[in-house]
Amino acid sequence: MSDAVVVTSGVLREWPLPAPGEDKESRGRTLIVGGSTRTPGAVLLAAEAALRCGAGKLQVATVASLAPHLAVALPEALVLPLPETAGGGIAPHAADAVLELAADAAAVLLGPGMVGEDDTVDLVGRVLAQAPCSVVLDALAVAVVEEGRPGLQDTAERAVLTPNNTELALMLGADRERVDRDVRGAALEAARRTSAVVTSGGSESWTAHPDGRTWRDESGGSGLGVSGSGDVHAGVVVGLAARGAGPAQAAVWGAHLHKRAGDRLAASIGKLGFLARELPAEIPRVLAEIEV
Repeated sequence: MSDAVVVTSGVLREWPLPAPGEDKESRGRTLIVGGSTRTPGAVLLAAEAALRCGAGKLQVATVASLAPHLAVALPEALVLPLPETAGGGIAPHAADAVLELAADAAAVLLGPGMVGEDDTVDLVGRVLAQAPCSVVLDALAVAVVEEGRPGLQDTAERAVLTPNNTELALMLGADRERVDRDVRGAALEAARRTSAVVTSGGSESWTAHPDGRTWRDESGGSGLGVSGSGDVHAGVVVGLAARGAGPAQAAVWGAHLHKRAGDRLAASIGKLGFLARELPAEIPRVLAEIEV
């Protein structure tokens, strides 16, 4: 196992993001698929985070009953209503509509706020079978790579998985305690099993590449352990992927931007008590600090 890279602003300056170009088209089209009647805010958090890290055009696909409200709350985005299940989640046969949008997207995020594990796995599996772009899997969508599930199809080399430690343990069929003791080892095992980049962790996060490279990020703090924080993180990763960052770069930069945004709020508000919805506004400031 090679030595881990400790992520700092200096390290990222030596690994700059692709040049942003002059207009929204040059920064890629981002597609975010998720939400449910029970968790309507998750896609909103992810969507704003994607825009705040510099993504150009944004499209959001969510359950039909939520779509009009989300369109008002997020006027910057095209919002597509999808058929929903009796339980208020996205119906699996919505995959065709998602793939129509994905055909013109640079990156797609699947998972924030989705409910109904079997329906989610069915939908995500269908999308992964044909998705032509970069893919980020978050929350319940990560279940698609658990044993006996559809897997990443042919998209693994273009994919980033952003599970929390509980989801990472489920991916591996392991105890949560084992993952907490060795997040690096667990993330690396998951990356090798899936052939995709995996990023996970808490106050100390790890990103692992299937080839054995790992990155450790010690920024951030316990305040990031709050509802919606993971949705923001996933939104940053997909936004960077849409801008042209490869899976490892999007994952490493995404983790650092998310965690440093938490540092900024901890300094101005307190170590605990800031909200996930406050994180996206800090991301452009963190980018500016790094890209001086």
